Amino acid sequence: MSDNGDNVWILGASMTRFGRYPDKDLIDLGAEASMDALDDGGVTIHDMDVLGAGNLFDAATGVGQRLQKQIGQTGIPVYNVSNACATGATAVRAVYMAIKAGEADMGLAVGMEQMGKQGLLGAAGKARDEKKVYEPKGRYGSVMGVEGILGTGLMPGVFAKAGMEYANEHGGVGFEQFAKVAEKNHQHSTLNPLAQYQKPFTLDEVMNAEMMSYPNTLLMCCPTGDGAAALVLVSEEKLDTLGAEQRERAVKISASVMTSDEWTDSDQVQPDVSTLTRRAADQAYERSGVDPQDLDLVELHDCFATAELIHYDNLSLCAPGEAGKFIDDGGPWRDGDIPVNVSGGLISKGHPIGATGAANLYEVATHLRGEAGDRQIEGAKVGLTHVIGLGSACAVHVLEKAAV
Repeated sequence: MSDNGDNVWILGASMTRFGRYPDKDLIDLGAEASMDALDDGGVTIHDMDVLGAGNLFDAATGVGQRLQKQIGQTGIPVYNVSNACATGATAVRAVYMAIKAGEADMGLAVGMEQMGKQGLLGAAGKARDEKKVYEPKGRYGSVMGVEGILGTGLMPGVFAKAGMEYANEHGGVGFEQFAKVAEKNHQHSTLNPLAQYQKPFTLDEVMNAEMMSYPNTLLMCCPTGDGAAALVLVSEEKLDTLGAEQRERAVKISASVMTSDEWTDSDQVQPDVSTLTRRAADQAYERSGVDPQDLDLVELHDCFATAELIHYDNLSLCAPGEAGKFIDDGGPWRDGDIPVNVSGGLISKGHPIGATGAANLYEVATHLRGEAGDRQIEGAKVGLTHVIGLGSACAVHVLEKAAV
């Protein structure tokens, strides 16, 4: 078994195309990604010592055990995880930590979701539905709902406010800069056959689309959908015993970090998506020894265009306060200084919530292997993935190309 000092590597990786699958169920999607990841790594379910299964909307149904009934029941421990939009990355981290602890040499992590046309998320407890009964109740002694009165839990509003706060604090950021993010990601998706949408839109089309929550128009918001992604992780000690091709295609996880919210004044009214992201990124850079400017590509959590722009700054991809300049200068385009979301991102690739965190790792690993086809970032050697789920949970991973 591995010791605490060993590195952990991605041996196999796969994802389904994101979209809508009326003829498949959740387990079908998870099994497809899992079997393909095992095959990609040249291993079988019998080689796995642990399974991490990530899912949000069926989290209480023993998804990992249900998956085992389709891909193989071998008696290994199963970790069923649910962590908002960070669910898939949390499943990966559960397997990563089992290997780090020396309890496993190899494990399978899968994130899966079937959302269909689920509609707007975070819509529970709207103020208009509240009865005007002013009697303290609940954990906080509330007398009425605060949705739409003191902030909002509706996702377009949360991230619209986060973007506008950044724009108010820093120069060079306005409606156009946010819209440029979506223009870029829609264009990037045209090269990704696994993306839910693969249609380009001009900047004018993005800006003139239906307004959801200023400054996010419809084309600046991610869709709901179905899909799965899976990764086979392996200890360095075990990897050394495998074949030459397996070792050459392996991708090193140089850092795996998770954070949650710190207490801030503003977080009591509006979720703070920046503080925990900055902490996670700083820790990941320190642990990996990678400088942000060394990154060849980044897959970050662009649930809305405003989110991507502020995360340029949070992840130190640009100088402090210069996220607007970064997008204006073309920095995050696939031919820019640090390509961001060359997959199309959540905005165009799609966002089946439980799958997203694992799919980001699949994307970066595929580029580091030189296997990304038309969307390949040439010579990619190091990349970063980021995902954040409100509540909040943030995961950042740094990946590096095998040096063998």
